[in-house]
Amino acid sequence: MNKVAFIFRTPPHGSASGREGLDAVLATSALNEDIGVFFIGDGVYQLLSEQEPSLVLGRHYAPTFGLLELYDVGKVYISAEALAERGVPAERLSIDASVLSQHELLRRLADYNVRLNF
Repeated sequence: MNKVAFIFRTPPHGSASGREGLDAVLATSALNEDIGVFFIGDGVYQLLSEQEPSLVLGRHYAPTFGLLELYDVGKVYISAEALAERGVPAERLSIDASVLSQHELLRRLADYNVRLNF
């Protein structure tokens, strides 16, 4: 079975990319147990708990990332550098995940033979 990595690189409400990526992770988890989810660059904004997308007529889907654990997706990684560069403390994120250095995150990402970017 392929090891599948889902990489979130974009902010949450400029496009449907994040929402579609989340849907893809949840759907794939039914077929594959070896899934990794990575938040890099502006993708860390996907996890902010106090978003107000209704102001731009968007849907607040960030709490749905909390389902990852329920769907047995336990390998969730966040770039420490991306958080620091954006001034986002880990306490403001809507889920608990492993915050890793860029080097360690890329090392773990190299273990996946399929990588999907959102």
